[in-house]
Amino acid sequence: QVQLVESGGGLVQPGGSLRLSCAASGSILSINAMGWYRQAPGKQRELVATITSGGSTNYADSVKDRFTISRDNAKNTVYLQMNSLKPEDTAVYYCNANLRRGYNDRPRVYWGQGTQVTVSS
Repeated sequence: QVQLVESGGGLVQPGGSLRLSCAASGSILSINAMGWYRQAPGKQRELVATITSGGSTNYADSVKDRFTISRDNAKNTVYLQMNSLKPEDTAVYYCNANLRRGYNDRPRVYWGQGTQVTVSS
């Protein structure tokens, strides 16, 4: 069994900051890319940022220069530092991980349950 558990969401004023965390636990052999996605009400889920096991990152244009993704491979944890938050960043934020559970398993993507981020005055 593999679980991804997000934390760190909440209510913040425009211009504020939040740091999301997502820890993967369970039977895990290795983790490749990890990422953050978000889904606002009435909209499709969209990519926010991804990071490879080697540390290469990719960001959506809408969050570049405001958000930073990082990971701690020893802890199987990915982080998302969000600064200069805007009301349009309001969404449920989901983390995912492309991982292998064992030598006989193919890599597959696992998702967390999501954490709500609300940016409002």
